[in-house]
Amino acid sequence: MVDSWFLMSSPMPVLSILSFYLYFVLKLGPQLMATRKAFNLQGILVAYNFYQVLFSLWLCTMPFRVGALGYIFKHGCQPADQARNPFSIAVSNGAWWYFFSKIVELLDTVFFVLRKKQNQVTFLHVYHHTITALFSWGYLKFLPGEQGVVIGCLNSVVHVIMYFYYMVAAMGPKYQKYIWWKKYMTWIQLVQFCVMLAYLLCLLAYDCKLSKALTFFFISNVAIFLYLFSDFYRKAYKKKEKIG
Repeated sequence: MVDSWFLMSSPMPVLSILSFYLYFVLKLGPQLMATRKAFNLQGILVAYNFYQVLFSLWLCTMPFRVGALGYIFKHGCQPADQARNPFSIAVSNGAWWYFFSKIVELLDTVFFVLRKKQNQVTFLHVYHHTITALFSWGYLKFLPGEQGVVIGCLNSVVHVIMYFYYMVAAMGPKYQKYIWWKKYMTWIQLVQFCVMLAYLLCLLAYDCKLSKALTFFFISNVAIFLYLFSDFYRKAYKKKEKIG
């Protein structure tokens, strides 16, 4: 059903986008910016993050509007009919928009490069953006259905909070007092990954009709995210607490 949709015909479009993304943020971008002043993108960043807040909020509401979450709570692992019926099409449509949001989010890193904030282009940041784009494409292509909606909805809720923080931060120093809760952003991410991991393990335990190989791949990468974000929190905040 999704093969004719934009970027879904084969892996080549998304792999090409991600390959250029990696080339730009790791090599070409830093080279181009080496002899240039950092771009002042304050207005663009405020607008971009505001857009991301609204778009993530819209994605949060989609599972409720199409009835996907209600179906899961009522039927559990019973897969919905994957024929071209309104419910299946609505779920797949939501999954495509979620995938599209992950492509747009690659701009997060591009903005770091243009602002000469290369220290923020970390392995964690780049790996997270690259893998989540691949995740969302792979889910839509190979695991169409309502079971992945829980993860997408949870992630969208987290992104509403995250991009709101980024928006306020981009508004300038006088607004910094309103984002005193910065370190709790990482806590929220960690809780998200714990919930995702538990949910994916439940799908395996209850023998849901999903590809075991892809589910194990998803589980392993969520575990990697959990480790990387935990390590980031420990280095960024625990050391500061010891110094303080």
